[in-house]
Amino acid sequence: MTTPRSLRAVVVPGVVAVLLVLAQVAYPLTVGVGRDRVTVVVVMLSAATGLAHAVVSRGVGFAVGVLVIVAGVGLVAEIVGVATGLPFGCYEYAHGGLGVEVAGVPVVVPLAWAGGLYPVWVVAGRLSVRGWLRVSLTAVGAVGWDLFLDPQMVADGRWRWCSAWPGLPGLAQIPWTNYVGWLGVALLMAVLLEVLDRGSPRRAVTIVVPVVVFLWTWLGSTLAHAVFLGLPVSAGYGFVGLGLLGIPLVCAIFRDSSPRFRRAFGRNAA
Repeated sequence: MTTPRSLRAVVVPGVVAVLLVLAQVAYPLTVGVGRDRVTVVVVMLSAATGLAHAVVSRGVGFAVGVLVIVAGVGLVAEIVGVATGLPFGCYEYAHGGLGVEVAGVPVVVPLAWAGGLYPVWVVAGRLSVRGWLRVSLTAVGAVGWDLFLDPQMVADGRWRWCSAWPGLPGLAQIPWTNYVGWLGVALLMAVLLEVLDRGSPRRAVTIVVPVVVFLWTWLGSTLAHAVFLGLPVSAGYGFVGLGLLGIPLVCAIFRDSSPRFRRAFGRNAA
């Protein structure tokens, strides 16, 4: 039976998620100042979707904790990164396009961390209830997401790399140290989220919205990069990278929803 809380966990963040998808669809259709504004809107809606789900499913305190952990760690990592080149490599943000800045970092950037990491963390929890594995999967998924994000933002001139380290084949402008830095920062975020999760009340509430957002990010970004943004290399990297969680997720969804699949591959199968 559907409870009021479960219904809110779909309807409230679901409405915001629909607006997010519409804004992302509009992104390739814009240029110049219009794209600047759409970029900010996408980030805000992405963060709002995750936080709305966190509020209606686990409470305001939990949502505030998620925001403080992810956006807080993200902001510190970005400020240190711009100032020292650690842990991502030497880079700098373009100024003026993304609004207010703190120490050379646009304020929307830590919100982007929050909006992007939350569905990855939820999916990681869907794939494993073991804390260490959920933490590891979250960090891997974050790197997979950045395989879409970084090439897209660099192509748009949002930031510029000045590192002498080489990049992946076909993505030479983005040093490999960036992905190592993402892995380390996301690991720290995931550990803190795991601590927060264990100390928060657990509620049996649907996770359909963050799961759908994750799938849309994975498959929609693959299509957008390959067809609409002229970034086929990052389309391939991102599809494989985020697919490390996406493919097991699709298999798990199919397994749990298909009686035939359960009969053929369940524990009691001969």
